[in-house]
Amino acid sequence: MKTLIVIPARLASSRLPQKMLADIGGHPMLWHVYQRCLQVTQAQEVHIVTDAEPIAEQANSWGATVWMSDPHCGSGTERIVAILPHLNADLILNVQGDQPLLSPKLVDQLISAFANLHPQPDIITPIFPLHDEASIFNPNLVKVVLGHGGEALYFSRHPIPYVRELPPTHWSNAVQFWGHIGIYGYRREVLEHYSNLPNSPLEQAEKLEQLRFLQAGKRILTVVTELPPISVDVPADLEQVRMLYAQSLSMVC
Repeated sequence: MKTLIVIPARLASSRLPQKMLADIGGHPMLWHVYQRCLQVTQAQEVHIVTDAEPIAEQANSWGATVWMSDPHCGSGTERIVAILPHLNADLILNVQGDQPLLSPKLVDQLISAFANLHPQPDIITPIFPLHDEASIFNPNLVKVVLGHGGEALYFSRHPIPYVRELPPTHWSNAVQFWGHIGIYGYRREVLEHYSNLPNSPLEQAEKLEQLRFLQAGKRILTVVTELPPISVDVPADLEQVRMLYAQSLSMVC
């Protein structure tokens, strides 16, 4: 099974402008994501797709394979679909460019899980347990509810499920909440038919690209991990990542 990784990287970001080029320890955030993807042992190639020349110039200087996409693409998946004729693989992973502390082992875990499934799902994605109300009620952290077989039933920025009989401060003790990590492994055939998927009001409402697939009846299987990365969505996230990265360097020294 041939596997490759694509990192969609757009320059515009409403919550943190130009975050792909934000400095972390002397390198842009996207550089850190790219370097960690290169360490994934079960992926044969790593590509970057962007709508911005400044990002392309930086990535080319690292020796990366870079593709340009239309700036009007509505999601990272749409950017990948735009360059699909150039991607020769059975499994294509969409790794978000805002996870600079991503563990390569997490991506390898996802690839291994997909390879060992028969039949293989349309999409595979990692999740992790949530244990505190601050995470459960954080709209930047996407939640997911699951079927008995680990298939995703719904994703939301809102806390799900709603615990009717308890105040919100006690929800985490009543039911297991799950957080979603923005990495998707697609069977190539699923992306080939992306243009045939109907528009999704759920995707538009939540601004979550995976809901287009879910609303169209695609099967999204989840894999539980204990290696959740920190996604950089707002300035506070960036400062946290800078601190953690500096700490990791001091531990190596």
